[in-house]
Amino acid sequence: MSDWQDIMERLVRDRERALLGYAYLLCGDSNRAQDLVQDALVRTFSRERHGLTTRTAEAYVRRAVTSVFIDQYRRSQRWDRVQHLFREEEPARDPVYAIEAGSDVHAALATLSPRERACVVLRYFDDLTVPQIARHLGLAEGTVKRYLADAVGRLQLALGTFDDEDETTEVTPTQGNKGDRHEDV
Repeated sequence: MSDWQDIMERLVRDRERALLGYAYLLCGDSNRAQDLVQDALVRTFSRERHGLTTRTAEAYVRRAVTSVFIDQYRRSQRWDRVQHLFREEEPARDPVYAIEAGSDVHAALATLSPRERACVVLRYFDDLTVPQIARHLGLAEGTVKRYLADAVGRLQLALGTFDDEDETTEVTPTQGNKGDRHEDV
């Protein structure tokens, strides 16, 4: 067996669940996530790449998953503009992944555009910086910042803010310390 086949087999065996979870965060449907990963694997391993390791192969596949997702969205938008008689129903929610991802987060992510969703997943799931996201998606850094700002605003509306109560609690003059209290006798 050739080197690339060994790498692909190890990648699928060891990291398939992580890749499917990543794809699911982007598209919100387990069946589409499987298709995205499959298409990304085909794109990644359809041509020879020298010096490929399991780690770099996973990076290639993740980038391909994002690209395939955005390409499919663009195609569907073009198709929706041309066809007028048939509209697909919204896919049924898959309870297995909804439990793992959290139904509130899933619903909130579904409200974002594909580019916003891709930016949020790359920023908060992959922990990439804005310049890295911009290079990954082929966008300007300002555009990525705008997508992130819009997406985070919508997510905060849907999910609420995540302030830590201990950090926001301030001591009021009536609370003070026990040694500071003066009691009238």
